[in-house]
Amino acid sequence: MSQVKTFIIKGELRKRGEAHPFRKELRALKKEDALVQLYADMGSRHKAKRFEVNIIGIEEAQVQDQAKPEGGP
Repeated sequence: MSQVKTFIIKGELRKRGEAHPFRKELRALKKEDALVQLYADMGSRHKAKRFEVNIIGIEEAQVQDQAKPEGGP
């Protein structure tokens, strides 16, 4: 059985000659799936092409590193 992991992806979005840094937490089975999800999200929210998204690092989040969900205890 596969287990869903949380990945922290750090990078920058290069639009109009400027670099906008970002840090995103995504849940996926594999690192590659998290990257595909990130590219789709950046494309839909910011109209960014894949070559405009520069990935600096990907790491698997530990339980204490994850942000608390909204409305949770």
